[in-house]
Amino acid sequence: MNISELCIRRPVMVVLLSISMILVGILAYRSIPVAALPSYNTPVINVNANLSGASPETMASSVALPLEKQFSTIAGINLITSSSTQGATSLTLEFDPAIDINTAAVDVQAALLGAQRQLPAEMTELPSYRKVNPADAPVLFMTMTSPSMSLSDLNDYAENLIAPSLSTLPGVAQVSVNGQKRFAVRVRARADMMNARNLSMDELATALRAANSNSPLGILDGPSQTLTIQGNPQLMKASEFADLIVATRNGDPVRLKDVATVEDSFQSVKTAGSYNGERSIVLLVQRQPNANTVEVVDAVRKLLPRFESQVPASIKINLVNDRSVSIREAIHDVNLTLALTVALVVLVIFLFLHRAAATFIPAITMPISLLGALSLLNWLGYSLDNVSLLGITLAVGLVVDDAIVVLENIVRHIEMGKKPLHASLVGAKEMGFTIISISISLVAVFIPIFFMPGVIGLLFHEFAVVVGLSILVSAIVSLTLVPMLASRLLPPHVENGEGEKSFIGRHFERGFEKVRRGYASSLDQALAHRNIVLLIALATFALTIVLYMTIPKGFFPEEDLGQVQVSTEAAEDTSSAALLALQEKVVAIMMADPAVKDVTSFTGGGNSGRMFMVLKPRSERDKMPVVLDRLRKATRALPGIAVYLRPVQNLQLGGRQSKSRYQYTLQSVGSGAESLGSWATKFQDGMRNNPNFRDVTSDSQNRGLQAQLKIDRDKANTLGVAMVDVRTALYAAFG
Repeated sequence: MNISELCIRRPVMVVLLSISMILVGILAYRSIPVAALPSYNTPVINVNANLSGASPETMASSVALPLEKQFSTIAGINLITSSSTQGATSLTLEFDPAIDINTAAVDVQAALLGAQRQLPAEMTELPSYRKVNPADAPVLFMTMTSPSMSLSDLNDYAENLIAPSLSTLPGVAQVSVNGQKRFAVRVRARADMMNARNLSMDELATALRAANSNSPLGILDGPSQTLTIQGNPQLMKASEFADLIVATRNGDPVRLKDVATVEDSFQSVKTAGSYNGERSIVLLVQRQPNANTVEVVDAVRKLLPRFESQVPASIKINLVNDRSVSIREAIHDVNLTLALTVALVVLVIFLFLHRAAATFIPAITMPISLLGALSLLNWLGYSLDNVSLLGITLAVGLVVDDAIVVLENIVRHIEMGKKPLHASLVGAKEMGFTIISISISLVAVFIPIFFMPGVIGLLFHEFAVVVGLSILVSAIVSLTLVPMLASRLLPPHVENGEGEKSFIGRHFERGFEKVRRGYASSLDQALAHRNIVLLIALATFALTIVLYMTIPKGFFPEEDLGQVQVSTEAAEDTSSAALLALQEKVVAIMMADPAVKDVTSFTGGGNSGRMFMVLKPRSERDKMPVVLDRLRKATRALPGIAVYLRPVQNLQLGGRQSKSRYQYTLQSVGSGAESLGSWATKFQDGMRNNPNFRDVTSDSQNRGLQAQLKIDRDKANTLGVAMVDVRTALYAAFG
């Protein structure tokens, strides 16, 4: 007894197993993760180091270089890139795809500890690392605004309440606060007043550090009671610092307000954030390289009601730049396409078979096969994304083939006069080997895709899996459920069954017969003019080669997700206040465009800023290239600042941040930085003169003005002033 005969004689068992498969598939569909693309990301870890006041050259030589040497000893690293700016260095470590990111993080942490002694002594904050790809756009923005509260109070809620809670969510790599406005007391020393009292910057800095010490004072342990000693509370406001005695001259105390201006301010006055032109605190949520975007966003949204209940009522929290929206829309569109595909397949089966019972059998096997494959997909840890749904859509035509082949053979035996039960037993037995061989052959086609290396292999690995699973499940269903249903639902053969056909079926049959006769006539003509047909075939082949060579080529189609990442760049010696004023003008231009819905903007010092735009739905605006061209023309007329627009994409390769979509790296072996910079300038000029390139820029910025000090070493030594004292005094004043 083969499996088909067992199922035919045990219909209740088959029905229960089929219902179970449907239920398991539905549960898998409800619980399977949803994503835009399969998890193709390679493990990436970002390391950041800060040394306030240090030049980019100092950061590169004293911070980036020791860290790179230490990281190069880690096994599994494919690429190390670093970028040094004023007071900051960012290193990106890209690992082999086979390396687990958690294991890599442990190695990176050990390397940071090993490099600690090689870093400058002035670096009070040790370098930190995050399991995040810095080139990937955040999955969600959270903006905080209030008409009555100060930005420092908003920043306090963002850093101490919201960011720590979000950082603990699964899949969240980093929650960064942009436009930070931490409260701080700012002391501006007055050189003339300090010189009049013979007070140095070192003495002033030492007095300030000593005034707010928070060291423990100890415990009074008596015979019957223990008391904890508490001192005066720390100074918290500018008015409290102003009366601080920082020195004594000629027996008279020198207070801080006598030699400096003291005010309540922010820790950094160079950072600023805004949402649609309104000053705000912006939190950026970035996912881990292997995390699911939709799951991360859903987890953040679940915490939103709790945050709103814990903050004052005047604080408004807005969620913007939600990248899960485009993913859900794309999945919805593919689901509609899949439903339409199934409906068309069922319609075609009905038009050719003419009978509802015969149509029902292959029609019911399709969802069972697809749901069975979906349950296996969920069990194997894959997600429901555009690529897996593409595989399921393609599998619709493949899974129905097996059912139709088995059904057609059973119907053939019924038309030979056999009873439906006997015909099902014989027909299914005859087709068993055929179905198995066809299924294995189809699965073998996708084996090369399954083992394809690189990013394309990671992307289409899931495609091969879902199609292969669908084919295998379809083969099982065709040899079990289809024979059982045919034995119970198909009627016995009736001679001259033309009258059983419906009105639509009869007209379709007549039309099909005309098409068949037309095809036979055209085939006769083709056979009569073989040479002409052969020439047409050769010409078609040649035209195919020409079209293949001339058609535009690219790695991946550009998606319209409705989000645009904007980078702004002013002259390299532009102050933070001037940059903020220029960026506000850019925001006004963006907000005036009819296609723009939201604009989130922030600057963080230096000569560059960032913005993220959310466009209106595609039905309410022009296509993405048209919108970008319009915005480029509008911002190009603004003097003093360059604006670079890049559409946010689900497919992001590499770990370097860039103002444009593509990057080209120039490396120098043996020659100095000046030679490399000269060739980089020539390369940029050549690309800018080519109309095929846009937004050409470089991350090398070495044309800003600098204040060069030439210290007379001989005179300094004569006066007993060491070089380290000079540098310390300068850093205390300007660092």
